[in-house]
Amino acid sequence: MSFDTILFDVTDGVAKIVLNRPDKLNSFTGQMHKEIRSYMKTVEKDDSIRCLLITGSGRGFCAGQDLNDRDVSANATTPDLGESLEKNYNPLVRRIKALEKPVICAVNGVAAGAGANLALACDIVLAARSASFIQSFSKIGLVPDCGGTWSLPRTVGHARAMALSLLADKVPAEQAEAWGMIWKCIDDDELLPEAEKMAAYLATQPTKGLGYTKRAIHASSNNTFDQQLDVERDLQRIAGRTQDFQEGVKAFINKQKPKFAGQ
Repeated sequence: MSFDTILFDVTDGVAKIVLNRPDKLNSFTGQMHKEIRSYMKTVEKDDSIRCLLITGSGRGFCAGQDLNDRDVSANATTPDLGESLEKNYNPLVRRIKALEKPVICAVNGVAAGAGANLALACDIVLAARSASFIQSFSKIGLVPDCGGTWSLPRTVGHARAMALSLLADKVPAEQAEAWGMIWKCIDDDELLPEAEKMAAYLATQPTKGLGYTKRAIHASSNNTFDQQLDVERDLQRIAGRTQDFQEGVKAFINKQKPKFAGQ
């Protein structure tokens, strides 16, 4: 398969996926989905990769689905958009959520539709000050997808999630930070250096423990308090048997900097 819509690089334990269709604001096509699936397999299977950074090339992060990649003419067979979600988008956001390694998203410009919700599926979202988030689905009669109807109410609350989805209002990065939609808004020229610095740091941390933390926080959405206490107990039992826990305790006692191996 020819890889020409995604850039991929691994440096010092950090894998970087760059959506690379800048002339189309990095909107998704079938080819792009194939390429990102291939790279996600590498990130999942390679234990030397301990953090994933996702960003976009050019002036936008991702404008969602490229409508020109589908035949939506009057004479065409009505596309099965549910099949597209089941085959492409849903597996992608599920893999990001399930990946037991930190995932940082650096939103370098507009994030619209599935592009916005792809970003919100990541663990830590940084956005350039000029970036914005738009739930653009209502403009073409569709439903927010790629996990948007799950993520938005949990990050900005029911009222804002409903209004953003129905009105398709643009949310500037500074507003997104103030609302708790993202972690931090950063000056444009500092976005990628800051994201890369954070990713490099996370790649040196106890990867197993970070993965278990992700698992616990995701589980909390559907658990009672007592159920969540049980989740914490079970995951803490596993974390306490890792090599990195032993290293962390030893370094703490000896007042040394720990050297975590991600094991």
